[in-house]
Formats: sequence, structure tokens, C-alpha cells
Amino acid sequence: MRKIELRGKLIVFEGLDFTGKSTQVEILAGRLRKMGLPVTTTREPGGTELGESVRKVILSNDHTELLPLSELALFITCRAQLSSEVIKPALSAGHVVVSSRYRLSSLAYQGYGRGLDLRLIEQLNEIATSGRQPDLTFLLDLPAEKALQRRGEVRDRIEQEDLAFYRRVRTGYLDLTDDDPSVHLLDATASIDNIAHKVLRLVDL
Repeated sequence: MRKIELRGKLIVFEGLDFTGKSTQVEILAGRLRKMGLPVTTTREPGGTELGESVRKVILSNDHTELLPLSELALFITCRAQLSSEVIKPALSAGHVVVSSRYRLSSLAYQGYGRGLDLRLIEQLNEIATSGRQPDLTFLLDLPAEKALQRRGEVRDRIEQEDLAFYRRVRTGYLDLTDDDPSVHLLDATASIDNIAHKVLRLVDL
């Protein structure tokens, strides 16, 4: 018998770019579906028609002049649409929702990374998600130096940030999740299979 009732739960994968979040979302979702559970997968920014359009603006190298506050506003716009159009209905229908990124990303990236006020970000997060927190978060932790070693030649606007930025973001993730029992810290230097095995074990699969 499963210790965790997964229907109607929101599971989120967080971490720096290049840590394998999307891969782990698909692995977990595939396992859940094989067990007969209804699953909805999504990502931030994106996940809705409007969100995917805004994602292009956020990540485009044509918008290097984008201010930190403007960047935050665009992420919050995506999150509000995703919460209303996808996450809430799926959870209400008893689906397991598995997402790559959610509220924590803005606190780490726009808060610690860009220097915006954490209280402002949290207030906007509350409004955009109607207060919905993840039931379970997997933080794929990777030293900033190793994360940047994984990036390719083609990089989006955020992926082009320097080492100091990514170090601040990683510090944010670790600070924000310290002593949070709903967050499981996973070593992202491990193999894909090893990480997936730990995830499945932690959700009692």
C-alpha cells in the first residue's frame, strides 16, 4: 500500500538550468501512468498557449534589455495562466500534476539572482497560484560551475548569465528550502537512473 496518496497532488522539480528537471518529470510521469494514475505534466515558463508565447519573449536573446521586474512580471503572468488553466482543474479532477519549476524558481532566480524583493515575489506568487503550494518538491542540486559546464553553444537569454548569477541562484534554492520537510534535495551530479530511482523511492513507488 502506498504511504503517499498521489491523486490530486502537485509534485515539482526545481533547480538550476541543466540539472535534468524535464527528464525527471517525464520519467516520474511515465511510471505513474503505468500504475494507472491520471497524470498531467507541465512546465514553467509555458504550459498554456499564452504561457508558451510569453516563454519565447522571456528566453529570446532579442530582449537583453528586459528589466528584472519586467522579467518577474512575465513569469508571474505565465504562472497565473498555468495555475488557472491547467494545474487547478487537473488537481480537482484527481490528477497527479508533475511540473518542471513553480513558485520557488522566481524566488531563486528573480529574488536571489536578480536582487528583487523576496516579499514582493512571494506576494505575487500567492496571487498567481491562489496560495497553492507544491505537495512535494524535488530540488536537483548542482554546483553552479558544473551546471554551466553542461550548457551547449546555443543558449537562451537566461542561460547566457555568468557564474556569479548561477551561484546566487543556487544559494537561493538552498536557503529557501532549508529545513522544509516537503523538499527533497537530490544530487544532480548522479546519473539519470540513480536520480529517478531516488525519486520513485521517495514517493513510495
